[in-house]
Amino acid sequence: MKLAIVSDIHGNLAALEAVAADIRRQGADQTVNLGDSLSGPLLPLETAQFLMAQGWLSLAGNHERQILTQGPHRRGASDDYAHSRLTPKEFDWLRTLSHCVRLSPVVLLCHGTPDSDLEYLLDSVSHGRVYAASAEEIQARIGAESASLIACGHSHIARSLRSLAGQCLVNPGSVGLPAYTDVYPGPHAVETGSPDARYAIVESSGEDWIVSLRSVPYDFKSMAHLARARGRPEWEHALLTGYVP
Repeated sequence: MKLAIVSDIHGNLAALEAVAADIRRQGADQTVNLGDSLSGPLLPLETAQFLMAQGWLSLAGNHERQILTQGPHRRGASDDYAHSRLTPKEFDWLRTLSHCVRLSPVVLLCHGTPDSDLEYLLDSVSHGRVYAASAEEIQARIGAESASLIACGHSHIARSLRSLAGQCLVNPGSVGLPAYTDVYPGPHAVETGSPDARYAIVESSGEDWIVSLRSVPYDFKSMAHLARARGRPEWEHALLTGYVP
């Protein structure tokens, strides 16, 4: 199996198209999408249409859940814009998505952790700083899960680690948003330092896995200009630089 893993597209169609072209060049057998696909001030409708046409297995991230379940007074600006652009067809598609899917007996896909779409699996937060979680923290979040490959998204930070049991743990990074701030589980910023789109190729090798974390250049300036036109200068800065303002 040669599996392409994408996550956290956030409506950035230009980045997604560049990643999809690179996936075709890599000859992946299957592509999966770990969620947070649409939320943001860019092209949520067009991104949903692209994903639906590709037929990739897609998961729901916390933002899909929020778009579907939160009312207009609770939705943040990014979720609210995505909600305003979607049609009943896209909402119906979103309702079919789950935050955690077992792709095979040895492969588990989740947006955050197996139990939560809001928790980071491979990263932790302390005093505004994001750092690689300890092996013990990760094990507690995995629990009794025995899959030899666990893929997660949500933190936007590309990582490939091993659990205490030797499981291969992969976060492909973010296709479409290289920096952001959040308040859960405490205020913090994530900064990748590059505007490039990120994804992963994972290939079976006997009883183990070979992981390639890929960084793909694309026309990020067009998406940054769109964010500015939508009145989101913080998104413009993140898309241009990979840092928060």
